This record gives sequence, C-alpha cells and structure tokens, in this order.
Amino acid sequence: MEKLISNSCNFLSVPESYVLPPEIRPGELPAPPCTAIPVVDLRRVGGGRKDLIQQIIWASEEFGFFQLTGHGVSEELMHRVLTVSKEFFELPAEEKARFYSEDPQRSCRLYTSINFSKEKVHFWRDKLQHSCHPLEDHIQQWPENPASYREVVGNYSVEMRRLSLWLLDLIGQGLGLEPGFFRGCGALCRVQKIAVNHYPRCPDPSLTLGLAKHCDASLITLLNQGTVAGLQVLKDEQWFTIEPLPNALVVNIGYMLQIISNGKLKSAEHRVVTNTDTARTTVASFIDPSYDSHIEPAKGLLVKESSPQLYKAFTYRDFVSSYVVDVYDGKPPLDRYMLQS
Repeated sequence: MEKLISNSCNFLSVPESYVLPPEIRPGELPAPPCTAIPVVDLRRVGGGRKDLIQQIIWASEEFGFFQLTGHGVSEELMHRVLTVSKEFFELPAEEKARFYSEDPQRSCRLYTSINFSKEKVHFWRDKLQHSCHPLEDHIQQWPENPASYREVVGNYSVEMRRLSLWLLDLIGQGLGLEPGFFRGCGALCRVQKIAVNHYPRCPDPSLTLGLAKHCDASLITLLNQGTVAGLQVLKDEQWFTIEPLPNALVVNIGYMLQIISNGKLKSAEHRVVTNTDTARTTVASFIDPSYDSHIEPAKGLLVKESSPQLYKAFTYRDFVSSYVVDVYDGKPPLDRYMLQS
C-alpha cells in the first residue's frame, strides 16, 4: 500500500524511481491539441445510419480514435461516475488497502503504475480495475465505500456495454461483415472491465508519465476523461493532446479489432501525461474477448490478391501473455503475429 502514489502525493520533486529515461520523457513543451481527431455527434448525423457508419469507419482507419457525443448516456451519470471514482482515491489508506493487490488475476484489484515489482521506473498512476459483466457476478467484489460506488459504477458499466456493442454492430456493418458478427461470436465480446485511473498532481510533469506509450489489447475502449486533459495520441510521429469535450466519450480501437479487420482499422499508440495543477481521474470501459477466444482476421475480409491475410490465428490468452512481455520489453506486440509476405 505504501507504493500507491495517491497516498504520498505531496512531493516537492519527482522521486528518482519515477524519473523516465530522457528518450521517453514528455519534455517541457506541451503537445498541441489535435483538432483533427474526429468528433462523431449522434445528434447531428444528417445522413442517418449509413452516414454514421462512414464517419466511424473513416475515423477508425485514419486515427484509431474518435470522440463520441450525443451518445445518450446522461450528463448526470457521466459526472457522477467521475465523482465517485475520485472519492474512492481520497479514502484513507487503510480503506483502500482492502483492494490493493499485485496479483493480475484478481477480479477487483487496486495497484499502482503497471508492474511495480518488476519495473525499472514507475508511472505516475494508481488504478482500480474490476470485471463488470455479468454485473451480478462481480458487483459484490467492488468497493462499498464510497456508499454510492456500486450503484453508480454498476449503472455506468451497463450503459458502456450497451454503447460498445452498438458501436461494434456499426463497425461490423461498415466492414461488410455479416449482421451481428460480434454478438454472434459471443466469446469475442464476453468480457467487460472497468478501469478507474487516478493521476495525482505531479511536481514536474516533464520527467514522468501517467502511462507509457501503448495500444490497448482490447476489442474496443470507451473512456470518460472528464474535463482535465492528459490523454495524448501519436499521429504521424507527433504527439497530440485529445482535448476533453463536454459529456464526450473517447472511443479507442483496440488491437483485437485491428486484427479482426485484417489491418483495415488501426489501433493508435497513446500515452498519458500529468500536470502540476490538479489531479486527474478517468474511467475506461474495455470490451475484451474471453481468454479461450479464437482470434483471426474475419474470413469475409480476405481476398488473396487484393487483401491477403496479415495476421496469424491465435487464442486471446496467448496474446495477452505475449502482450505483457512485449510491452514490458518495448517491442511491438503485433509483430510476432504478422504473417510474412
């Protein structure tokens, strides 16, 4: 528990164990806002479903990210889930200690950085992560304090799953897959996890990161980043900040969707920076395949001459194992699954 950065956040300087090597530090200059990141506003899609699908597919091909507004999740719930998540990290250390664990297999787990015991340098983040589908199988393991945590995060997770599956239906249609491709292959979207990330104020954000450069191993990720900027995406070898929009969700294409689309959709590298003025709390919902899922490019997208298969088939369990190793070693996780041309 003494490892949690949120329990010791009154630092006058960055501890040596959090100072990144110069080549991966964010540096003094702030990343410019990325005004080109697409915004899909469901209230203003003039061409109906067809136009909506075109917007989503284009954003997923070109950026791997887009912001979604007008999504139907109430502004009150969007705000409450951030508030109750922030309140959790403000609890006394002994209350949070009940959930602290370095066992990645634990269903509801509080930990710090990424892999604290094995890292050479740590990241300026604490994380509470728990499974949430089916809700009734997992909610009893969640925090009971704050008192409204289970109710608020439970309602929020249901909304995020509904929205994620709807987006996957649209993406499947846009790719030309058979109707209900992702729902029909139930194992592909069986798992849902909620991750509450907390980034305390940092005395020198130029020296450290809240989260290192990476792509998500998930199928699709929906992030509620509130009003405090910190998420950055790599585009054309330059970092750009994804500026928060009121009541927006950041939609992120994961590695599994890139593989299933045979490379048509892209999972973009992203990272999180910190700031000196305020702590930042975000809530992410991940839709993952079950561990025994068979992952490969969708057969309907493969045409030998114009679209040969780019990736090998594998189980999601094997991918997760190798992903952890490759991210830790700084290697591109998809390289070992690429088919040689």
